[in-house]
Amino acid sequence: MKKWIPGIGMVDNIDDFKQLTVSEGGLFKVGEDGVKEILGTRDDKTEFAVYENKSLCYVKSLMGYPAIYPMTEPAFEGPAKALLMDLDGTSVKSEQFWMWIIEKTMQRLVKDENFHLRDEDEPFISGHSVSEHLQYCIGKYCPNRKVEKARAFYYEIVEDEMHKIMKGQGKRGAFTPAPGLKEFLLELKAKEIKIGLVTSGLYNKAIPEILSAFEVMGMGDPFQFYDAIITAGTALKRGQAGTLNELAMKPHPWLYAETARVGLGILPEERNRVIGIEDSSAGVLSLRLAGFAVIGIGGGNIEKAGVGGLCLKEYENLCDALHLIMGA
Repeated sequence: MKKWIPGIGMVDNIDDFKQLTVSEGGLFKVGEDGVKEILGTRDDKTEFAVYENKSLCYVKSLMGYPAIYPMTEPAFEGPAKALLMDLDGTSVKSEQFWMWIIEKTMQRLVKDENFHLRDEDEPFISGHSVSEHLQYCIGKYCPNRKVEKARAFYYEIVEDEMHKIMKGQGKRGAFTPAPGLKEFLLELKAKEIKIGLVTSGLYNKAIPEILSAFEVMGMGDPFQFYDAIITAGTALKRGQAGTLNELAMKPHPWLYAETARVGLGILPEERNRVIGIEDSSAGVLSLRLAGFAVIGIGGGNIEKAGVGGLCLKEYENLCDALHLIMGA
């Protein structure tokens, strides 16, 4: 059943959301303080408190730092002035690799090489921060373990695997360009649409991915191609300084907001000329909280998480979205 939600817009199927009476922790209650209804996503990561003329988004946190944001209904007007584009899953097919890394981390943490994640874990171990992924796994499989220890194992495994990959070894097929990526990017460039690449991944894992993809496509230096590239920076390790890369990642708005405003020079009043493209629930929400319309791309966890209603349109392939981006 279609329904218009203030701040969210027209939702094709309102049943994609869970109908709640009380939010997590009792912060919002239907019938109190102007709350008309409370909608929850299928992955239990997010809740929306709906009022007469606005909606507030409550982003949960397994790390203990939830946040509340006002929802802004986007009004995209093509042709786009700028495109904000996700890396993992959208530009480069690598999500299975990073979920494999999570699995190897858990194997080391529980000291069991036969440990395997389950299909139902996928919405919770892709798209969000490393700490969120690991905390979810710990809560489900080994609640007596510490996320700090898991994170240390994770970074050791990543460093080793990335070193192997850069030497032409390591897991085969870890990073491959998404189907049609080259044609998609070149068409955008031909139309002089600015392109910002955005990832919750750390610099040392994200950059080898896009370098590898550009090498496969024969497109040269991605740093010279993209108008802006924003990553989650560097990890906090003992004896080293880290950057803000765990508590403020997708689904929070800051990566996309920074890419648009600082990286591409897009003013807030120009948001209607910007559109984002994502394959993950966390990325979809991040773009929406930053005030941008979203195109959902198949292959990720958008449907499993139940956030398809937040997308302006959904397509299976990148090139299918070109007519919408260009206002055709």
